[in-house]
Amino acid sequence: MILLGSVANAAAIIVCGIIGSFLKKGLPKRFGDLVIAALGFFTLMLGVNFAMKTEHPLVVIFSLVLGAALGEWIDIEKRMDSFGNKVQDRLKGFKGNFSQGFVTASLLFCVGSMAIMGSLQSGLANNHDTLYTKAVMDGVISVVFASTMGIGVAASALPVFIYQGAITLLASFLQPYLSAAVVLEMTAVGGILLMGVGCNILELKKVKVGNLIPAIFLPIVIMMFT
Repeated sequence: MILLGSVANAAAIIVCGIIGSFLKKGLPKRFGDLVIAALGFFTLMLGVNFAMKTEHPLVVIFSLVLGAALGEWIDIEKRMDSFGNKVQDRLKGFKGNFSQGFVTASLLFCVGSMAIMGSLQSGLANNHDTLYTKAVMDGVISVVFASTMGIGVAASALPVFIYQGAITLLASFLQPYLSAAVVLEMTAVGGILLMGVGCNILELKKVKVGNLIPAIFLPIVIMMFT
């Protein structure tokens, strides 16, 4: 099932959001921090696993360098942050914990490089590991957020599913037109970006992973010349 990763992600948000809404006193910060750190290590491991699949390291290197230049020129991360801030500002007029939890969680779970990378991998390679990892991370965050902001956090599963599902379906539409070798190198580039996500989660080094997203698509062009 091509949308299995998105379904799992949405289900984790719903279940954990409901559980968190019953924990009125909230959860200890040290618990959430430790679990998120563990998931950061797992994200690093998953990224290394994907990156090691490459059969053309030079394709990966050129994709990353050119992708970084393109991403910095467009400044994708800044635009993503700006979009999130605009949405949040427009919805400030909605009162109550439900809207606060819904808006906050929706932005956090959708506006991120992991959502895009995971959805692309689901559509291109039918590999849902990244979205499964994101599902666990979002689930933990949902418990913590819902314990203070209420059931609105669980409702954020709908925009998450629509957003990630749309990217996955678009990628699956393009997949038949891409060779297995190209998909393999795209996966390897995505793995290196996941390593960047892991570094951000563990606060080892701030990496603008969003600005590297164009690198995922460059093997399509570069492989034409190999």
